[in-house]
Amino acid sequence: MLVNILLGVAIFGYAGFALFNAIRKSKKGKCAACSIKNSCSSNCSVIPNQK
Repeated sequence: MLVNILLGVAIFGYAGFALFNAIRKSKKGKCAACSIKNSCSSNCSVIPNQK
């Protein structure tokens, strides 16, 4: 019983942590949150035309 509770807390805790990080990164914008932004050559200030 105690193992099940600890396992549940660990799973939901990690899910909350992952969700928190995803929301925090999404607030920064596409290029600011990118993990390869230092070596990326794309121009993030230009938005491509959508048809």
